Amino acid sequence: MRENPLHEGQRWLEQAQADLQWARHLNEQGAYYLVCFLAQQAAEKALKAFLYAQGEELVVGHSVRQLCLRAAEYDARFQHHLDDWGVLDSYYIPTRYPNGLPDDIPARVYNRQAAQGALALAEAVAAEIEAWFAATVTTGDTPGR
Repeated sequence: MRENPLHEGQRWLEQAQADLQWARHLNEQGAYYLVCFLAQQAAEKALKAFLYAQGEELVVGHSVRQLCLRAAEYDARFQHHLDDWGVLDSYYIPTRYPNGLPDDIPARVYNRQAAQGALALAEAVAAEIEAWFAATVTTGDTPGR
C-alpha cells in the first residue's frame, strides 16, 4: 500500500484538472477532436485519482465506464453516472486515428457540439471527484480498504 494514497490521488486529480484546462482552451480554438480526446483523458484520470486515493496500488484500464464501476465499489454514487460518463469512452480511439472512422478523419468529424458535450461530461466527473476530495480532507477521513 502506498504511504499516502490521498496524496497519490491528488496528483492524478491535478493532472486531470490540467487536461481540462487545455481542453477548454482547445475548444476555444476549434480543435474539437482534441477536446473530445482530452475530455476522455481528464475523466479517466479523475476516476483513477479517486481509486488511488482509496489505496489501490495499480489502476489499469482506460474505460471511463469501467473505472466508474470500480469507483462504485467504494461509493455507490458512482453507479448513477455509469451510462452518462461512459459516453466518453467513445472518444478514446476514434478522436486520434484516421482508421477509427470510416473514410474520414477526426479533425473533420468532431464538431463544436460533440466537444461541448464531452467537455461537460468530463467537468462533471472532475467536479464529483473534487467534491469527494474536499469532503475527505475536511472531515479527515482516511480512505482505503
